[in-house]
Amino acid sequence: MKEIKSILNLFNSFKNEKNKAAIAQVVRVEESSYRREGARMLIFENGTFVGGISGGCLEGDTLKRSKIAILKEEASLITYDTSSDDENQIGVGLGCNGVIDVLIQPIDKNNHVIDLLQRIVHYRKSHILVTIISQNDPNLPLGSTFYYDIDSRKLENCYNSNLKNVLLGEIQTVLEKRKSKLAHFELEKVTISAFVEFIPAPFHLAIYGDNYDVYPLLDFAKILDWELSIVGNIQKMNKEKLIGIQNTFQKEHDPQPEFDDRTAAILMAHDFETDIKNLKILLQTPVQYIGLLGPRKRYNKILNRLKEENIILTDFDNQRIHAPAGLEIGANSPEEIAASICSEIMSVFSNKEGGKLRTKKGPIHDRD
Repeated sequence: MKEIKSILNLFNSFKNEKNKAAIAQVVRVEESSYRREGARMLIFENGTFVGGISGGCLEGDTLKRSKIAILKEEASLITYDTSSDDENQIGVGLGCNGVIDVLIQPIDKNNHVIDLLQRIVHYRKSHILVTIISQNDPNLPLGSTFYYDIDSRKLENCYNSNLKNVLLGEIQTVLEKRKSKLAHFELEKVTISAFVEFIPAPFHLAIYGDNYDVYPLLDFAKILDWELSIVGNIQKMNKEKLIGIQNTFQKEHDPQPEFDDRTAAILMAHDFETDIKNLKILLQTPVQYIGLLGPRKRYNKILNRLKEENIILTDFDNQRIHAPAGLEIGANSPEEIAASICSEIMSVFSNKEGGKLRTKKGPIHDRD
């Protein structure tokens, strides 16, 4: 989501200068690539760009091809094969070792990609974009993009009923797996390929605490572009550190943060009774990650208190509560602890163990 926001910020800063632009997006990857499907970059005809589609090995060529697409006012699909051992091949030695398809679309009155991206960052929920990446149907131009609203369950601006029915089936698969996919199918004797992109809602981190050790956690979360809520004694906190925080809540007062299944919460009030009170609140929410600071002995005391009050933790509760919070990386300082906690949150939401990549069997990224 951070990359999409950066693209929109740059586009809005240049749009009144009559500087034409294009969007390049990775839509297919075979084998290895530094960036995966969905990676984007915005390129202006003057060479200014933001975002990325690789580790730097493809951007230069894509800049040139984007200027051609802008000049022709025509979308194009470029295939980069970086699997060769030839040292002169684009991408070799810079993290790419596979086949990568990049869709380049000039932004004009017939292209609504920017409007769709604006819509995505405006609403806190998951989104699905369907982009046509085949070039053999004159009635379905390369780069045609449809938006699926997960609330209304409608595929917008798709007026071919047969195509809509096929795409809705593919979208259902993406929703179930919560993962983008490349779909190939035949429609009216024409083979069509479409990139069905799942864009999840950004992470939301709710921090219950107001001591100095919350600030590194806020800083890390800002860099990761997570939505932030903080509950504490707001009046005593460093006001500069609260800049950019979307939601601040005075403790023991209403309202309180809103929670969903992309929310993580950290209890770091450093007060036993306060942490118990806040834990009880969080147990009534769909929060997927609840982290508590302090040693395991402290958490065992919290468990004993809950038992005394006849509060029984479910299997779901035991799975989502992380105490002590964080990955074991030898963290000691507040900054190191913040890095440990943010890393654990990412691993939990990605359904990963958070181990070392060098001991991982198979590719870094999951493949279908």
